Amino acid sequence: MTSAMLSTSLRLCKHISPSRHLHKSVAMASKVLTMETLNPHVKTMEYAVRGPIVARAGAIEKELKEGAKKPFDKVIRANIGDCHACGQPPITFLRQVVALCTYPPLLESSDFPADAKDRAERILAGCKGRSIGSYSDSAGVEVIRRDIASYIEKRDGGVKCDFNNVFMSTGASDGIKAILNLMISHSPATPTGVMIPIPQYPLYTATASEYGLHPVPYYLNESNKWGLDISELQRAIDAQRAHCTPRALVVINPGNPTGQVLSRENIEGVIKFAKKEKLFILADEVYQHNVYASGSSFFSFKKVLSELGPDYADLELASFMSTSKGYMGECGYRGGYCEVINMDPEVRGQMLKSLSAKLCPSVSGQAAMEVVVNPPRPDEPSYESFVKERDQVLGDLKLKGRLTTETLNSMEGMSCNEVMGAMYAFPQIHMPQKAIDEAKAKGTKPDTMYCFQLLEETGICVVSGSGFGQREGTYHFRMTILPTVDDLKSLLAKLKAFHVGFMARYK
Repeated sequence: MTSAMLSTSLRLCKHISPSRHLHKSVAMASKVLTMETLNPHVKTMEYAVRGPIVARAGAIEKELKEGAKKPFDKVIRANIGDCHACGQPPITFLRQVVALCTYPPLLESSDFPADAKDRAERILAGCKGRSIGSYSDSAGVEVIRRDIASYIEKRDGGVKCDFNNVFMSTGASDGIKAILNLMISHSPATPTGVMIPIPQYPLYTATASEYGLHPVPYYLNESNKWGLDISELQRAIDAQRAHCTPRALVVINPGNPTGQVLSRENIEGVIKFAKKEKLFILADEVYQHNVYASGSSFFSFKKVLSELGPDYADLELASFMSTSKGYMGECGYRGGYCEVINMDPEVRGQMLKSLSAKLCPSVSGQAAMEVVVNPPRPDEPSYESFVKERDQVLGDLKLKGRLTTETLNSMEGMSCNEVMGAMYAFPQIHMPQKAIDEAKAKGTKPDTMYCFQLLEETGICVVSGSGFGQREGTYHFRMTILPTVDDLKSLLAKLKAFHVGFMARYK
């Protein structure tokens, strides 16, 4: 919020009549749910990627529609990993299969290839009444879960996957929350501790607040490509052990918001640490298709765990996947799955009971996930066009990651690690002291002030680093690399011009 906007708000508050205050008090007295009776965990949770900066971006869009004059003609939303909203076209084969499932009479049309029809028939045969409008089993459509298990086995070089250990979810987020829900301790004296990387995807701290879990933050190493240092994991858990009972360790790989890709050696070290400290690993692997850096590869936690031998055969692990990322970018379908490994059978039964209370995840989202794990094969008619579309998306993301990294590092007063994977850059702003002092005087954070000014002057919407967590005394922002190549070039040019002006203003 600008100083002028804040002043206007204060002036408006002064002109609210006493009778209006009285009317509000009477109205509130009749409410069962008030801010005093609201669940306190809901009040404390925050979710930066849809926070106040994004709310202001929405307000500016309305102002532009109403004819307001701005230094720009549109808001550029680089705040969230919403691929299709940024112009990425959907994968034709995926949409064909979901369309056929949605309206089965299209199966008689010659406009759809045979392999798309085969996938749709497979899905419909697994649905009650041959309709995706029916409820599925609480864990998801069985035939899709079986295909997910086959996908995981192929991905991990033959490591066995039991479809009974797979459950589907409304996006990966819902699966993550389902696992964390099992860990809630209702003893205020010994809350469950969950180790969360900093910077982190805000889902984790928001869910920790909502569920009354105790966050145990550990810092990624910015000076080493946002690497994960085992010594930092030890420091973090030792520092919080007196305040909680540590039970879980969250790892995001490839990283959000940092874009790093963990090496196999690093993952092995994390697993050994979790074994030593008796921690349940939550492996957020939704960006497993999004690896761009030369020499980097995706290794699943499950595969590395399986290769460590019998001493680690009982380590509990949950891994998560989504239709929203990768090359698909199908955020709106809310398709996701979780594979649980080595979970106590009785606990697994209780988890399924908990899932049944939600009836089932979106079946259209499940259909979309079926295409992700069972794409066209080389001998099928859609294979060539599917590979072309997939490789175009991933190739563009690789190009945009390099372009973003190079441009951000060309700016004086800014530095950015290589975008090795995922869909984001998380540059550090080397903030002038004058800007820090001004932000403090305004009661806001320096990176938040930077992002609000960027939005008001250029229309570019990014999220301040304080919304993801960062080391004290450092300032960042997260931006997506999702706009089209031409739009991203324009965005980066505007960002650079703004940054030069900002640094000069506060020099």
